Amino acid sequence: MAVSEDDSGKTQSYTVISPGLRIGRYEIERQLGAGGMGSVYLARDTSLRRPVALKFLAPRFCANEAFKARFIREARSAAALNHPNIVTVYEVGEYRDQLFIAMEYLRGNSLADLISLKPMPEPAVVDIMLQICDGLKCAHGGGIIHRDIKPENIHVDDNGRIKILDFGLAKGGEEGNLTQAGTALGTANYMSPEQAQGLDVDCRTDIFSLGAVLYEMITGKQAFRRANVPATMYAILHEQPPPLAEVCPEASRQIQQVIDHALEK
Repeated sequence: MAVSEDDSGKTQSYTVISPGLRIGRYEIERQLGAGGMGSVYLARDTSLRRPVALKFLAPRFCANEAFKARFIREARSAAALNHPNIVTVYEVGEYRDQLFIAMEYLRGNSLADLISLKPMPEPAVVDIMLQICDGLKCAHGGGIIHRDIKPENIHVDDNGRIKILDFGLAKGGEEGNLTQAGTALGTANYMSPEQAQGLDVDCRTDIFSLGAVLYEMITGKQAFRRANVPATMYAILHEQPPPLAEVCPEASRQIQQVIDHALEK
């Protein structure tokens, strides 16, 4: 057992997730990563004899109803969609007051990792773009808006197949919009102008974010990144990124047209 503080400063005990721990039919093997909302572990499904990824909500958020609702919404939004370019969710569960999502285990790298190595060749960018569009078309057709499309939420497996991850900010489906009007949600560098202003959004917000991702794949630079968040928000609302012809002269006119259309204010 370990102890942590929640947002109110109260201490709470929780079970440390470690290799060998058995959670129902899942046996923990190792930690895969950690972020602000929680940690992800590789586990073995002992019944079906396959690897799975278990994503646990961080202990400090387990008593926070808003964070719990967001976590469950992520599981329900992804589970409602059946598409090869969207991560498959198996179930949402709870272990000693800690929520977790069981999902398919993905080998490969995040798109952010691939971009950090070097700008990507245009044919690879187009292939990834079309797969992301396919996944988003499925989500939008199901009434679900992702609202946090960014390289960290796109996984590329060893065969070049992409998966869209993290529907924690998704809007739509049974949950509806659980956020308050006037609240900006998302990742600043990839927000649409509507998100930056805390306005209501539709599927076009994901298209704008995808345009920012495409620009970064081609150039290796974030389209709207500035010295701080307010400056970044201003750029999203009022400025255009440098043309590809200046940053990446070898880029085709067609990909510039696609990016320009996606990034229309």
